[in-house]
Amino acid sequence: MARDQENPYGIKFRGRGAVPFVRPYRWIGELNTQEQQKLRRHPFEVAQAIVERYAREGAGALGTVPGEVERLKWVGLYPQRQGGDAFMMRVKVPGGVLTAAQAREIGIAADAFAEGPEDSPVFGNRYADITTRQTIQMHWLRIEDVPRIWARFWDVGLTTVQACGDSARNVCSCPVSGVDAHEVVEALPVARAVSAFFTGNRQYANLPRKFKISVTGCLEDCARVEIDDIGLWPARAGDGTLGFNVLAGGGLSDGERLASDIDVFVLPEQAVELTRGIAQVFGELGNREHRGLARMRYLVQEMGPEGFRAELARRVTFELAPAGEELTRRFRGDHVGVHPQRQPGLVYVGCSVPVGRLHGMDLVEAARLADTYGDGTVRLGPDQSFILSGVPEPRLDDLLAEPLLQTYSPFPGPFTRGTVACTGNEFCRFAVVETKERAVRWARALDAALGGQDDDSDPEVVRLHFSGCSASCAQPQVADIGFRGDVAHVGQRLGEAVDIGLGGSLGPDAGFIKWVTGAMPVERVPEALTRLFRRYRAERVRGEPFHRWARRTPAEELRATLEGTLDEEVRS
Repeated sequence: MARDQENPYGIKFRGRGAVPFVRPYRWIGELNTQEQQKLRRHPFEVAQAIVERYAREGAGALGTVPGEVERLKWVGLYPQRQGGDAFMMRVKVPGGVLTAAQAREIGIAADAFAEGPEDSPVFGNRYADITTRQTIQMHWLRIEDVPRIWARFWDVGLTTVQACGDSARNVCSCPVSGVDAHEVVEALPVARAVSAFFTGNRQYANLPRKFKISVTGCLEDCARVEIDDIGLWPARAGDGTLGFNVLAGGGLSDGERLASDIDVFVLPEQAVELTRGIAQVFGELGNREHRGLARMRYLVQEMGPEGFRAELARRVTFELAPAGEELTRRFRGDHVGVHPQRQPGLVYVGCSVPVGRLHGMDLVEAARLADTYGDGTVRLGPDQSFILSGVPEPRLDDLLAEPLLQTYSPFPGPFTRGTVACTGNEFCRFAVVETKERAVRWARALDAALGGQDDDSDPEVVRLHFSGCSASCAQPQVADIGFRGDVAHVGQRLGEAVDIGLGGSLGPDAGFIKWVTGAMPVERVPEALTRLFRRYRAERVRGEPFHRWARRTPAEELRATLEGTLDEEVRS
């Protein structure tokens, strides 16, 4: 994707107009503050302003234009909690699949442009963090370097446009689409087509809030479709045709909701028009008065699945077909390990990256391994892992012996393997606790304390998800154990703490965790988790996963176990 003089920084937008799909208001004051700002200046305008002004004048100039810091999200930028000239950049990776050249360029950018202060504990670490939406975030970037990074990304086909903001975010998919031996509909081309339609499209770039889409054609719900605004998962129509059933209105954060089945079946070639139509419904009918109620899940809840389907039918160019037979069999949390591909003689290798924390040069090395041993792609999982695909079986042992795979092992312990964490208060302005380093310590302590499998029914993975605040970036509500940042009195001071919930899952067992204890000081958590899992091992039936045991155990007993106050007589 070559640069040219008209578009030297790779920031390309389509269409004209400011804010379509906004229903008439008697006066602008009826809208929330962010909506007023988007009406006055389209968010995409910040891109040219970065190139022409802010990169030269510095981050302080952003404050001279009302709403400009908020508009940064539309080009993938957030201010870090440290303030000043410190920014996080998020890269869009449709379906989570990077070419080796793209992975290499992101790793180089993370290493070369990070400028943390020398007295900072993160100085020199130069992170390329994998997110739960199959993207990568870089930290400690200066506004003056953003145009140069954009230019480098454009040359390898990458963009940061709409990686954040009130628009369609990164479109997720099963990370091994196209190589999974059990995939029934190839989802990656669909995810890429949907992403291409929305990315840079002015007409659909101003929605009431962020808009999340997932597409999967595998049988194991790898893309977590029930917690997105739009979810497409595999189905079979009455005549045997394979395609997708459509879910709408899922989401987490405060007011979590599992997506509704809106009784629609679509073919892969109809997916772009279907998602476009849903975005139009949201843009026209979604709440723009109250920011806290502006997510699509509230619109679907208010209208009901039938009412929402009727509004969608008026806005798409094809007749909606009724839903087909659902084909999803289970929820698979990751693709870590060595697995045969649908292509004979080839395997893919899923590498565990605890809490998604990579260094930039580690990503460069992953790109080298992808070129040397595999098909030249680095695939990012929603569990914050990476996958190397297309590895010939005779070369597998050589790949497994590479130093990078000793650090990011395909064979981790069950707790380390399932550990997911958001950015936490290391960089995020909203998080109230540190998440990433702490989650890794907890997981490794559990792996050490509980040892290996004590019988064949032990789980391969226990999903521990840690969010630093209630925004749920780490998706704690669908984990075996979910943590949410909190504060608690520790002696005479306020200290970091977590709320703890148990028993979440997706797929056929879909259900959110039940929050069983609040504001537990972080120092007490490892011992509490050890007590909990020892009890689970003692009480489960053979083959029973943790989330089912947690659901059938009374919440007050789970709380007492975590807090160390359980009366043994209650359980006898």
